[in-house]
Amino acid sequence: MARIDRVEITEFRHEVENLGLDSSGFARVYEPGAKASLHNYAIAISADDGSRGEYCAMMCVKQVHLAQVLRLAPALIGRDPDCRERIYDDFKHALQAVAFVGVGPIDICLWDMAGKRANTSVSRLLGRYRDRLRPYVSAMRNDRNGGLSSAEALVDFAQDCESRGYRAFKFRGWSEGDPKETAACVDALAKRFNGDMSLMIDPGGDLKTFADALYVGRACDEAGFFWYEDPFRDTGTAQLAHRKLRQFIKTPLLISEHVRGLEQKASWITAEATDFVRADPELDMGITGCMKIAHLAEAFGLDVEIHGCGPAHRACMSAIRNTNFYELGLIGPQVGNFLSPPVFACGYSDQLNAIGNDGFVPVPDGAGLGVEYDWDSIKKNAVNAYEFN
Repeated sequence: MARIDRVEITEFRHEVENLGLDSSGFARVYEPGAKASLHNYAIAISADDGSRGEYCAMMCVKQVHLAQVLRLAPALIGRDPDCRERIYDDFKHALQAVAFVGVGPIDICLWDMAGKRANTSVSRLLGRYRDRLRPYVSAMRNDRNGGLSSAEALVDFAQDCESRGYRAFKFRGWSEGDPKETAACVDALAKRFNGDMSLMIDPGGDLKTFADALYVGRACDEAGFFWYEDPFRDTGTAQLAHRKLRQFIKTPLLISEHVRGLEQKASWITAEATDFVRADPELDMGITGCMKIAHLAEAFGLDVEIHGCGPAHRACMSAIRNTNFYELGLIGPQVGNFLSPPVFACGYSDQLNAIGNDGFVPVPDGAGLGVEYDWDSIKKNAVNAYEFN
């Protein structure tokens, strides 16, 4: 029986051209000439039988998550890496007061190790259902700087995506949350594509009031949008408000990105406060947690939509029947996917060019997550390194 004997965590940063902050001071938007320095971290877990699991985080706000990862990492030493369910349960309990986000990257790393030890992909360990995924472009927030700065610019970008083979597109609008501006974008996209693309909207909580959310929701109804996601400033956590919103509009709601874990998702389903269920292997306690949520949704006859992108996200989606689209984003016409760090040495990509001629992205089929990390580049750009043994 193998035992974990070392955990290495490398904090690094990479720069993204033409990426700045909007007036809120938090949202990333296109800003010509700006240069954003984004922090990230990579984990390597080793066992005394020579096996090793690796994972590089894909989400933003990574320094907040890293603090929890560092809290959990020492407790891995001496554990059996195959006992992922026990580790999931213990770590969930350890972080019960702080939303569990540090569990995910560790669990993903352990799944990568399991796949490598078995010489098969995580996708196949999970019981692969599909080997290619239909992607949608998830646009970054609109800006005031000449990028996605108008409804017309948004339509132009969606047309470019369509010409590349994408058949689904999601936009966010501006962080100022003007419902009329947002609804104008809904109308413009619907008039241009008229059913040729599946269209979604994710204001990310920018709309200020329930009334604003209702105004945009009714525009989505007229436009035939595929889903309406996290509309207003309740931050996607008020069940009653979203159940009421469902009573007034027809467009399906996609809520629960901002509530963590299996039990909270279950309460949203039973409260009838969402139509689709969100799950994310990084944010929802790993591949272990993500698959629990997928099976929960399946039991209720609902679809689960995977939030974000990355090799772990592809592995999960490949093993889920009740799901529709793979999220590629955040992306703009002048800015690549800044959530996907340049850390792959194997050709893996979550940029616009990731789509194949068939309109799909592949599921990696190599051992583990099926990707190779460029550790030389990661260490070259390191700002901190931690080791536990």
